[in-house]
Amino acid sequence: MDPLLYVLDLVVFIGIFSIVAISLNLEFGFTGLANFGKVAFFLIGAYTYALLSNIGVPFFFCLMAGAVIAAAFGLLISLPALRLRADYLSIAVLAFGEILRLFVKSEDWLAGGDWGLTVAPAISVAGVSHRTDAFINIALVYFCLAICFLVIHYLANAPYGRAIRAIREDEVAAEALGKNVSKYKAQVLMLGSAMTGIAGGLYVQYLHCVLPNMFMPMITFTVWIMVLLGGPGNSWGVLLGAGLVEIFDRGTNILKDYISIPIDPSNLQYILFGTLIILILLYRPQGLLKESTVRTKVQRLIYNGRHTIKNRRN
Repeated sequence: MDPLLYVLDLVVFIGIFSIVAISLNLEFGFTGLANFGKVAFFLIGAYTYALLSNIGVPFFFCLMAGAVIAAAFGLLISLPALRLRADYLSIAVLAFGEILRLFVKSEDWLAGGDWGLTVAPAISVAGVSHRTDAFINIALVYFCLAICFLVIHYLANAPYGRAIRAIREDEVAAEALGKNVSKYKAQVLMLGSAMTGIAGGLYVQYLHCVLPNMFMPMITFTVWIMVLLGGPGNSWGVLLGAGLVEIFDRGTNILKDYISIPIDPSNLQYILFGTLIILILLYRPQGLLKESTVRTKVQRLIYNGRHTIKNRRN
């Protein structure tokens, strides 16, 4: 394999899974919702994109439709699930993801069953090299990532972000202060699911196909490792975690082409991920980067006032 093409492929995957990771960070890092069904909304976005693109719907509308349908499912799953405790919520959404995967696997007429569907790329230019195609996908993926990142960054530092952090810390106290906890949680799940749906559409248009086995529960756990490694509640940390985990993940697959290893690369991934989780929980439970502080107008005014006073004294 062309080494540069491998690096470009890695960059694309980092961008796609960074979108999923920051959406989970919104749900878990900022709101405290343990969503172990991320792969379900990834699948919804992917299959929505594939089905619509195959009937000639333009790229942008396919991507937005995947986001809207994923958000709708996020709302539907939130209505009964949010009445459950955190551990039961995790089990419920995990089961939902697996049920959905088995559904698309068994429905040949709709989703192609085990054979899946072919997917046309978002931007197709005749005669270009694989490297050029990878650069096009990098620009597309990171444009979507930048939008998702800015949305979450703005929400995290807005009054809305302070409200969901309060819900994460103490739901009873937040409710006593007049916050509609269920409403906030449903909104967060909808927004996080929509972003994951966008990532699913980008994923399948890059791979040019969609198969049920591409959406195993391991994807959810991999995204959780990204968030825990980078630092829950820190968007930059989550991007760092996504990059490191993807390097581990993709690196073990190509490792066999350069050195002889005594175990299967897939098994090596599980060993590395398991070791990584243990080390994080033991020595760095807050992640590589600590939770980001809330930046408010009052804080900026205080900082600017102190800076002005200090300059006058000097």
